[in-house]
Amino acid sequence: MGALLGAAGADFGYDGRAVVQGATLEVHAGELCAITGENGSGKTTLLRGLLGLLPPLRGSVLRAAGVRVGYVPQRDALDPLYPLSALDVALLGTYAERPAWRPLGGVLRARARTALEACRAGDFAHERFGDLSGGQRQRVLLARALAVAPEVLLLDEPTSGIDADAELAILDALDELRRARGLAIWMVSHRTQPFEHRLDRVVRVDGGSVRVEPAR
Repeated sequence: MGALLGAAGADFGYDGRAVVQGATLEVHAGELCAITGENGSGKTTLLRGLLGLLPPLRGSVLRAAGVRVGYVPQRDALDPLYPLSALDVALLGTYAERPAWRPLGGVLRARARTALEACRAGDFAHERFGDLSGGQRQRVLLARALAVAPEVLLLDEPTSGIDADAELAILDALDELRRARGLAIWMVSHRTQPFEHRLDRVVRVDGGSVRVEPAR
């Protein structure tokens, strides 16, 4: 099977200045890959480049026809004070498939509920998002990305700032998702120790250079 996403000699950056240089890599179905490196090394920049939020300054980004990508940013702009339930947040992942004038159908609602269950968030589907713990919110945001029905999940520090039990729950859910659905999951993480035994590959970003390595 060919790559779902990839980059060929790509530079990514801001205002014409490259932060990541010469990135060449491929994202394949069913793999779990960590993007790691020091703070400020360009991990998030690389992820945004693969997602298409940053056009390459040089080189190219490759994307298989019709591939769907779910994304969870490190800092989500969703205000926890806004009166949305966990299910409402998961439903946001389906909105791109529904014209603004058409009511939300049962199929998309079912997909959002299934996404919550897959992320171990079904028990608090009707609770207010702002009342959830940090780990619970992360699982709901993951469900929102999963409701896109993606082949690829790109996650930026999905376990940052949560306790060890919540981190383990998210990592277990991710592992189950990629095994059950064949998802490619690439995640930025400043530390890989909690899940290094699950990894297929590691992408190291150091001083703007990108190196792809097999997992230990």
